[in-house]
Order: sequence, then structure tokens, then C-alpha cells
Amino acid sequence: MKNVHFLSMTLIATAVIAGCGSMSANNTLDQARADYVNAQSNSQVTSLAAAELKQAGDSLDRANDAWNKRDDSARIEHLAYIAKQRVAIAQETATRRNAEQAIVTAGAERDRVRLEARTREADVAKRNAEVARRESDISRLNAEASQRNADASQRENEASRRNAEASRRQSEASIRDAEAAQAQAVAERLAAEAAQVNTQIARQQTQLAEDRSRQLALQLADLEAKKTERGMVITLGDVLFDTNRAELKSGGMRNVQKLAAFFKQYPQRKVLIEGYTDSTGSNDHNQVLSQDRAQSVRTALVNMGTVAERITARGYGESYPVGDNATLAGRQLNRRVEIIVSDDSGVLTPR
Repeated sequence: MKNVHFLSMTLIATAVIAGCGSMSANNTLDQARADYVNAQSNSQVTSLAAAELKQAGDSLDRANDAWNKRDDSARIEHLAYIAKQRVAIAQETATRRNAEQAIVTAGAERDRVRLEARTREADVAKRNAEVARRESDISRLNAEASQRNADASQRENEASRRNAEASRRQSEASIRDAEAAQAQAVAERLAAEAAQVNTQIARQQTQLAEDRSRQLALQLADLEAKKTERGMVITLGDVLFDTNRAELKSGGMRNVQKLAAFFKQYPQRKVLIEGYTDSTGSNDHNQVLSQDRAQSVRTALVNMGTVAERITARGYGESYPVGDNATLAGRQLNRRVEIIVSDDSGVLTPR
């Protein structure tokens, strides 16, 4: 009869755990349920640790009840942990008591079993201490929840006070609006006067811009700059460098000095320096030579006071020829350094 009752309880517990497990995502609670079913199916636990197993069942019921009520996840975790530990206590207690029974009949093994029993008792004491700590944590969580409720009430009172303060400020705002209307009339009169001043300033700025534009045009013409789709382009010919060399000759330095003076006068403009070669020689050699020549012009400009961040140097080798590489004159045109000047806002148009 006892075995039939035990089997019925096992089936009921298994069904309950299966139903809860389908809804639970809490691994600790699922493990506690599984451990409890395993303990119930162990005749040694049910016969030697019935009281401890009942405590485990009660703890599991509290964890399941918290889960069903959707309590705080931390509280569910603590309750599930306690239930799991009480199941372990029941199992350890059953093992210890079974060992104690074996001591009665096993004389040769008596000392070893006693030692194991004492070890298990120590483990049980440790688990009991952990359970007590977890129960203390639950008490702390409950106290924190009470504190949060008190804080919420305090915030509601503070909100009421702020609403009253807002009403007072709204009254003050009405007074300020009347004062603002008076100030607005004064401001409109001052704005009319300022508009006249701004018109005069705009006229002067327009005149200044026209003067600067004429001055810029004259300076670019002196540098023999040409207007292209990419903006104003200044071309430095091959005569500024020795054959297969990247160092600027003295004549080239004079042209760079003009460029440096120009960029010093127009600091908002940026510079893109591009080096090119003819098709004589290997692609790799021409690429390195064109980059070195562009970099040589950049270095000279920087040494003459142009901010380095405004200058970008690139080499394109024998790409983008402007003359026929089959002729001497065409190759001379292709050996060049082009300097692209940005617009007033510093925008450059790359290839």
C-alpha cells in the first residue's frame, strides 16, 4: 500500500513539474523540480529522510507559487535555490542515515562509514548555512521592495509640490509676457535700426568680396592658373626637376614661393598636388617618381609656412597624359606637377 501511494505521488509530481516546465524559463527552478522528482523516486530518501523531503517539497511549492504569481526574478531564483538545496539535504541525510544503519552490521567498515558520516554532516551543515543566507537575502529583497514603495510615495508628493510650483511660475510667466510685449516694441525699433546698419555692412562686404575676387583673379593669372571642371589648376612643368629626380631646382622654388605667398593670403583654401610622368620607364618607377615629385612640392610649401593639413600630395605615374607620348614635345607636356586649388569653402574635386 505504501508503494502504491508513493508511485501515485511520484506521477502527480512529475505531471506538475512537466506542466510548469513548459512555461518556465528559470533553469534553477526547473533543476529543483527535477531533483525533487529524483529524490521522491529514491526509496532510500523517502524512508530515511521523509521529514527533510517534506521540507524540500514545501520549499518547492513556495518557489512554484512565486513563479505563478510572476514575482521578482531574484526572489524566484532564491526560493528555487533553497528548494534545490533542501532536496540535496534530504538526499545527504538519507545517505548518512543509511550509513549509520550499515554501521550496526558492518563491523570492519565501521570506522570508514563514521568518517564519511561526519563528512556528510559537515556538508549538511554547510548547506543549511547557505539556505539560511539565501533566506536572509529574501528578507533583504522584501525590505528593499518596501523601501521602493516608500520612495514611490515620496516621489508622488514631490510631483504634487512641483505642480504647485509650476502654477506659481505660470502666474509669474503671465507678468513676464506683459513685460516682454513692451520689450518687443523696443526690440522692433532697434531691429529696424539694425537692419539699416546691416544693409550698409552687406554693401561694404559685397564691395570687399568683389575687390578680393579681382585680386584673386590677378594673382591666379600671375601663377598662370587655368579654370577647369575641377577648379583652378596651376601646372608646374618638367623643367623644374632634373631627369628622373624629384628635387626642385632653383627655378621651381621661385614658383613655389609664389604659391606659398598665395596660400598664406587665402588660408581657407586647400591644395591637391598631383604628379605625372611620361610613359618612358616602368610603371612602378613612374608611379614612385610622380609621387616623390608631388611630395617634394608639398614639402617646399610646408617649409615656406603653408599649413601641412591643407595640402594633399598624390602621384599618378603615366596616367592621364595631356600630350602624345610618341613625341618628344608630348612627353615633355606629360612630365608635370598639377596644383588644384579648392574653392573658398575648402572643397576639392578629386579625379
